[in-house]
Amino acid sequence: MSEGVKIIAQNRKARHDYSVDDSYECGIELLGTEVKSFRDGKISFPDAWAEVINGEIWLRSLNVAENPFSSVFNHDPARKKRLLLHKDEIKRINRKVEEKGYTLIPLSFYFKKGRVKVELGLCKGKKAFDKRAGIREKDVKRDMEREFRNSH
Repeated sequence: MSEGVKIIAQNRKARHDYSVDDSYECGIELLGTEVKSFRDGKISFPDAWAEVINGEIWLRSLNVAENPFSSVFNHDPARKKRLLLHKDEIKRINRKVEEKGYTLIPLSFYFKKGRVKVELGLCKGKKAFDKRAGIREKDVKRDMEREFRNSH
């Protein structure tokens, strides 16, 4: 990523369980106390996903911890959050999700110029043999790099 970008959290498991065909940078509509929790890195999204409802993309199962200093004005930790994208991108995503069986998975959360952004992946689930093949490829690549280092 470029300058001015501070990564909050990454979903490494998503790249293992899904094959990512396309990714989009989205803004996210947050409350003030949620932004404070993002700054502290107090978010959890092991099984988070997004869906298109009435021409808007909503992020589900993202748990943003309550801020202990906000008392009465705290947010609901499990509320769904609206993602901000251009209309034509939403239409394109909606077509793929409806027709081809894709799923929208958040891949990472980060700050860019002081604003929280989400990298949303257009993903298809991997079968067990695909996962094993991916692990095998990584092992072979690692072994080749090790041999290359040792030979020099």
